[in-house]
Amino acid sequence: MRTRRSLLGAGLAVVTALALAGCSTASSPSAGGADRSAVVDVGLYLEPTDLNVRTTSGVALDQVLIDNVYQGLVGLDPSGRLHDVLAERHTVSSDGRTVDFALRSGLKFSNGHALDAEDVVWSLNQVRTTKTDVGHGDLAAVKSITAPSKDAVRLTLTKPDSELLYALAGRAGLVLDEQASNDLKTTAIGSGPYLLKTWKQGDSITLTRNPKYWGTRAKVASVVFHYFSDRATAVNAALAGDLEVLTTVDPTLKAKFQGNQDFALKQGASTDKYTLVFNSKRAPLNRLAVRKALRQAIDPKAIIAAIGGDGVAQGGPIPKGDPGYQDLTSVDAYDPAAAKAALEKAGVAGTTLTLTVPNVYGTTVSDVLTSQLKAVGVTLKVRSVDFTSWLTNVYTDKDYELSFVDHAEAHDFANWVTPGYYFNYSDERVDALYEQATTALSASEADAKLAQAARIVADAAPADWLYTAINETAIRSTVTGFPTDFTSNRLNLAGLAVSK
Repeated sequence: MRTRRSLLGAGLAVVTALALAGCSTASSPSAGGADRSAVVDVGLYLEPTDLNVRTTSGVALDQVLIDNVYQGLVGLDPSGRLHDVLAERHTVSSDGRTVDFALRSGLKFSNGHALDAEDVVWSLNQVRTTKTDVGHGDLAAVKSITAPSKDAVRLTLTKPDSELLYALAGRAGLVLDEQASNDLKTTAIGSGPYLLKTWKQGDSITLTRNPKYWGTRAKVASVVFHYFSDRATAVNAALAGDLEVLTTVDPTLKAKFQGNQDFALKQGASTDKYTLVFNSKRAPLNRLAVRKALRQAIDPKAIIAAIGGDGVAQGGPIPKGDPGYQDLTSVDAYDPAAAKAALEKAGVAGTTLTLTVPNVYGTTVSDVLTSQLKAVGVTLKVRSVDFTSWLTNVYTDKDYELSFVDHAEAHDFANWVTPGYYFNYSDERVDALYEQATTALSASEADAKLAQAARIVADAAPADWLYTAINETAIRSTVTGFPTDFTSNRLNLAGLAVSK
């Protein structure tokens, strides 16, 4: 789930790349001949509820469609670095209030229509003026979007916005065909290296090579994304030869790939923040002492061990590698004795709380949480639901006590200052610090403000940030160019290849 995201570059000067900490590049295509007729089957877990990139939230759409079908003026490469895409170059004025983009020549949509500055202006203005569009808030500082010429676009801002370029690499910056009249819920017309061929709801999405692509054509004929609700089933499908790639291999199942000559397990960086949220609008979670005690009752190291060690303790709302990160694992650190005493003092020992969790995450974490909370006198009732139900009940209706979910997006601290977001958290001090961070003209100043804000949020214990995942991807030996970093967010498959 994303509302606003941030890019903290070098003082809003010309941005060429942002290297995220801990990143590694995707494997390069082999020097040998590629099988251009290859079909690559990829295993994923979260299926989109529909394909409308304007109105449907969640990374499930970003993961499949951004970079591959839809593109923006700028984008993120497989290692998370910002780079120009439809734009050949861009510049930012010294006061941070004007951003100019020069478009590449020969740009086309997959339907053959030319892509020019008018399409860019129309697309960005559509998001800027439509409150219900995903990414609308990302363009809040944009005063106007104009086309000085057919191959130039200018954004004029009311104030500096250090998030803007990163936001334009996501939903807010996607360029659609103004002349197209297709139904965005079930079809897609973009400018990327792949076409959306079919979507079999509950099963798969198929992309095929875009023969009209303006850049280097895709090296494979098609990619089929298969959706699994059970992670063991996904592993078995890969080992049976039904998949060439399986993303986010369950750490408790990765041993099944050991010794298998057909697959290699590759570790990658992530911003997957596995977060236990406390609904502070519900008693007894509306009491700070209770929330802090619950955090003290939970041992993130035990949870990480239970999932096979593929995680890093986080402790606060910003993961390592994102702007504003600081080590906050000492805040409300594991202390079951103190937790039990605090809960008894608050008069809530023996209480029962309900945890709502999407069933795609399995039971390992919820089992550990149940055991740890039982040790301090709290009974945890686990309610496992499908992801669509979680979106309705928790994300939209805010009808929950505790929720456990992966917040995969990078640079998403803005969720903590977004009115109406399902966290049910607000603090004027955090709002002010975030505003100062977004208008900062230096990365160091913005980092400092975000760090201060993150500390205030952590001290308020609206959630327990259990761990940041270390993702493992199983890739067949004949496949190259598949991303291994940030695979829950984006899968840029422009370099994907299969050897003959």
